Amino acid sequence: MNKIALIFPGQGSQTVGMGKELADQYLEVQEIFNRADQKLGISLSKLIFEGPQDQLTLTVNTQPALLTTCMAIYERFKQSGIIPSYVAGHSLGEYTALVASESISFEDAVYTVRKRGEFMEEAVPAGIGAMAAVLGIEVNPLQDVTNQVTEEGNPVQLANLNCPGQIVISGSAKGVELAGSLAKEAGAKRVIPLEVSGPFHSSLMKPAAEQLKSVLDSISIQEAKIPVIANVTASQMTDAEVIKEKLVEQLYSPVRWQQSVEEMINLGVDTFIEIGPGKVLSGLVKKVDRSVKIFSVYDEESLANTITTLKGE
Repeated sequence: MNKIALIFPGQGSQTVGMGKELADQYLEVQEIFNRADQKLGISLSKLIFEGPQDQLTLTVNTQPALLTTCMAIYERFKQSGIIPSYVAGHSLGEYTALVASESISFEDAVYTVRKRGEFMEEAVPAGIGAMAAVLGIEVNPLQDVTNQVTEEGNPVQLANLNCPGQIVISGSAKGVELAGSLAKEAGAKRVIPLEVSGPFHSSLMKPAAEQLKSVLDSISIQEAKIPVIANVTASQMTDAEVIKEKLVEQLYSPVRWQQSVEEMINLGVDTFIEIGPGKVLSGLVKKVDRSVKIFSVYDEESLANTITTLKGE
């Protein structure tokens, strides 16, 4: 035991002003934001620090903005000397985990997720796809529901297996609506439509996955120095070819977050540190296993508290 895992959030954790406090105080943090601006040829940092929120929330902006902010916070965290045994990220967060594991360079990652956001937005016209969180139902009965609706001609599938009792479904708007109704009949407590720009992690994202593959083929992917727990398989990956393959599959496959957390615990992890804005993943980990230690690092104060606690100073 006594192994540490770093976890990185995905879309939905973004807020205007994230990372600004650290960027104002530390040159090495500001440098990360500057490098993102230079690579993309836009003032991403201005959008992150000043908004507006509706522009920051666009998938094409959110993805590079979150990756950049998480890496900026990680840049400060690294100086603590605390070395993780594993890293993982939720959907988009998997790219941040791969940068932290030195599998992909920061510049290549920020470029790739910008393109990933474009492809995801273009894959399905607005209003055609949807996602919804289904609460209080087990995986198997919900899988039966989505299979039935898909077979009847309205594609929908499990998209995020987040924690016990919280599963997100994704697909055509009609498919998600029908599956939501059937899920309630099958015992689900609530079905909450999500405000997203597309049916992420569903078969409707396969055209985007094809385009993403060509971008991944054009960048350098190295063997990961820290094992990354893959969203698609909830198992370790370090091999460069496997990493590329799983990043493509990830776009149209479920994010097996609950299983990923359980796998890390089985591997001896007893401490999870969420690096990035918000505490979404910390909350999910807590619902998977309340016995593990969980820290959220998003500003100077939370960073200092985490390091002090872990180092026992």
